[in-house]
Amino acid sequence: MSAELELHPDRLFAADINLRSIARRLYTEVKDLPIVSPHGHTDPRWFAEDAPFPNPTELLIIPDHYVFRMLYSQGVPLASLGVPSRDGSAVETDPRKIWRLFAEHYYLFRGTPSRLWLDYVFKEVFGIERRLQADSADFYYDTLQQQLQSDALRPRALFERYNIEVLATTESPLDDLRYHQSIRRSGWSGRVITAYRPDPVVDPEYEGFSENIARLGELTGESCGTYGSYLNALMQRREYFKQMGATSTDHGHPSAMTADLDRRAAEALYARVLDGNCSPADAELFRAQMLTEMAAMSLQDGLVMQIHPGSFRNHNEAVFRRFGRDKGADIPMATDYVHALKPLLDKFGGESALSIIVFTLDETSYSRELAPLAGHYPVLKLGPAWWFHDSPEGMRRFRNMTTETAGFYNTVGFNDDTRAFLSIPARHDVARRVDCAFLAQWVAEHRLAEDEAVEIAADLAYGLAKRAYKL
Repeated sequence: MSAELELHPDRLFAADINLRSIARRLYTEVKDLPIVSPHGHTDPRWFAEDAPFPNPTELLIIPDHYVFRMLYSQGVPLASLGVPSRDGSAVETDPRKIWRLFAEHYYLFRGTPSRLWLDYVFKEVFGIERRLQADSADFYYDTLQQQLQSDALRPRALFERYNIEVLATTESPLDDLRYHQSIRRSGWSGRVITAYRPDPVVDPEYEGFSENIARLGELTGESCGTYGSYLNALMQRREYFKQMGATSTDHGHPSAMTADLDRRAAEALYARVLDGNCSPADAELFRAQMLTEMAAMSLQDGLVMQIHPGSFRNHNEAVFRRFGRDKGADIPMATDYVHALKPLLDKFGGESALSIIVFTLDETSYSRELAPLAGHYPVLKLGPAWWFHDSPEGMRRFRNMTTETAGFYNTVGFNDDTRAFLSIPARHDVARRVDCAFLAQWVAEHRLAEDEAVEIAADLAYGLAKRAYKL
């Protein structure tokens, strides 16, 4: 028989009773604030069609690389988890069988943020009182499956139940945004907006790059045969995304390298890229140039710019060939910001009308580079602990290593960056608890008055994200 599933009310607060009491008081002030989710990867189709989620497996396992990467690391094949293949090879299609396999291995998630998020979903969303393990797998599956067919657990109802004020998805410039159009036409009051992710048409090493440029030209009526027409096409798509509610762009480059080439050099580089004759160095230089071009466009159209560098994407070549992108094989790399961002900052660093939010997967850069940069340049803000570091300890390290130099107000609160819709309130709850625990320590040390800590907690949970993303 499974043990009780417990969510302790003091989870993530300090063991010291005084610190815990302060954290409780702060958390009480912010726990029910609306959720602002300014960056993520949920599917807009869910909210456009508002259909019931098909089953627990397709909702909680198949789309979530946090889940299947852990299982894969322990020898569980992705095909046995139903992860769709890109090469047409067979994968498991029985959702109950996949769920049982997941339940048998759920102990692997002990100590991970995924365990915190999933237990929150099981308890708070579905009301389950037993822990997930092999002997409770069918009970879980049947309970979740039954509830998922109810109107109360349709996407729009959950959006409202979660008190989500605004949620941003992320789409390529080649996306027609049909589901965002459908949401608008439906008259539903939920605010679901898009974000502009131009990687497929600005990264020469992105698969299908030449075909992507051709498609960009078809969508915009620009030839894209010259650098000028290419930039015009990108601007045109940005404007379309703005019409669909976008307030931000998102750039997932391997590095933070920027460049400021003169027009002739940029045109020559684009010609090499377009011909498919560019070297890896050319590809890196082109991405660097495009970050600076995107900053110039953001200064013109007001879109907030997010830079998410430092990931070796698709590190596992065999997994990439069979299953494609975003399958848990993206690995953090050491990342330079001081030298890499300098060309962009030389050009735009003092522009208070431009907002650039920088993320990192390289924690060693927090206090050495990122906090000092954001603590000086008006254009820069620090994105929260992200991806591999969106965990209690990662969030604590972020606050400890950046606050004294950059302060709280050169950061942008929290974003969940998730594909797993049901985890959104769980992730925000973890962030709010961790921040309240951090602030409690400062109050106890008389570094902050408690009334100031209350204001900061509300800003970290809600206000900073709204302001930073112009929401």
